[in-house]
Amino acid sequence: MRFAILGAGGVGGFFGGLLARSGFEVAFLARGPHLAAIRSRGLEVRAPEESFTVFVEAAADAEDLGHPDYAIVAVKGYSLEAILPAARLLAGRGATLVPLLNGVDAADRLIAGGVPKENVIGGLTHVSAARIAPGVVERKSALRRVVVGELPRGVSVRAETLAAVLREAGAEATVSPDITADLWRKLAFIASIAAACGLARSPLGPVRDTPLGKLLFARAVREVFAVARARGVPISDDDEGITLTFIDSLGSGTKPSFLLDLEAGGPTEIDDLCGAVSRLGREAGVETPIHDTATATLSVRRMPA
Repeated sequence: MRFAILGAGGVGGFFGGLLARSGFEVAFLARGPHLAAIRSRGLEVRAPEESFTVFVEAAADAEDLGHPDYAIVAVKGYSLEAILPAARLLAGRGATLVPLLNGVDAADRLIAGGVPKENVIGGLTHVSAARIAPGVVERKSALRRVVVGELPRGVSVRAETLAAVLREAGAEATVSPDITADLWRKLAFIASIAAACGLARSPLGPVRDTPLGKLLFARAVREVFAVARARGVPISDDDEGITLTFIDSLGSGTKPSFLLDLEAGGPTEIDDLCGAVSRLGREAGVETPIHDTATATLSVRRMPA
């Protein structure tokens, strides 16, 4: 079985590295020093329990990625448009595209960008991984979970096959009967902590410990699920409590990836997180004041001076 990895950063590098170590054919789309390092000395994958290096194909041009069975899309949301030509090319060669981006509309954006709907399945991941140097990616916690499923919901042979291969490679992979609902559950978590920690420019703990901190998280989570329900997504009455309990369980020093991007001074995924809640809420007639505020204020820094 052959895989293409569109986006050789933390997520794509980690899962692509696992697949390559297990003997599957893996080709990365990469560029610059990262591409040069992978070609010259392989891809180094670091994790709390182990480190290993795999020698894999890497190319700057999607034409050189061959004919993969699956193409894992692992770029940040703000880079998705840039890889659409590669996604269309690989879909034309028969690949199933699997977006592992934050947010709820990556698959829709691929389809709107010309990838045939039948070539796309839904996916999400829970993993803390980053590219820390050219040719080096690091997983920083125990999480290494992938969930896949047909859109808008359902299971299939291709989803089951992909999950089985990922489990064989060392990931925690499952097939969801309702990947759309799972995408919204993840969004409720990541958009809410992005809003709170981004506005405060603070790790999670100090925000959570303020007198109104837990109320802020509760309102942010409630807004996301209200939008989901208004859009016909079957969110249960327990989902809000489960999400807030998980937020409560996280260490005080936890920094969401959004905050790390904000601190680095580069582009952020605000449009795919709080921005998506705000935009989809307006479309559904649901008020989302927490996410509206976060989107407005955290977008200011990206405007030209």
